[in-house]
Amino acid sequence: MMLLSLAACDMISGSKDKPAEKQAAQGSAIVPAGNAADTLLGTPMADRVAVVGLLNKRNGQTRDLVMKPGKALRVGDAVVRLRACEQTAPWENTPEVGAFVQLDVRSPGDGKWRRAFSGWVFKNRPERNVVEHPIYDVWVKECRMTWPETGPDTLKVGGKGDSSPAKSSGGTGNSTAEAPDSAEPAPATNAAN
Repeated sequence: MMLLSLAACDMISGSKDKPAEKQAAQGSAIVPAGNAADTLLGTPMADRVAVVGLLNKRNGQTRDLVMKPGKALRVGDAVVRLRACEQTAPWENTPEVGAFVQLDVRSPGDGKWRRAFSGWVFKNRPERNVVEHPIYDVWVKECRMTWPETGPDTLKVGGKGDSSPAKSSGGTGNSTAEAPDSAEPAPATNAAN
């Protein structure tokens, strides 16, 4: 009798694990947080290119520095480092361009390099750029990156996962495209994209 009650407990505890196993088998797998960066849209950071403006307030000269994240350029007594650059996706309502920039300046008295600024600068919001240095100023002009041409809301024109209209097969006369149903209106397309 005791053996049967232990067997029943085992069956009950085993049944608690079954829904989770069944759920995982149905495709609702948990993705570790480490893989989240692999699914981000846009260009990888190493492939982005930013244009950062540098102003020397003493002589009024400006320079456009073209650089990739992780790189640094020296101009006179200033070193500008680009750590990251971002821009909003083209389909966003408010376009934003920003860059994480560091500015190191060599002191004329002792010749030591000191960090004058480290932070985000924004193209469309210059009031947020808080570079407070008597000689140099930096700002971001652009961040070049690409975006995927398809997304979760992309309409499929062809059938079976094809994102382009169906094409005829090189002169054989066999076309797999079906005629559209005249009762259903065709989906609207955005001519601007």
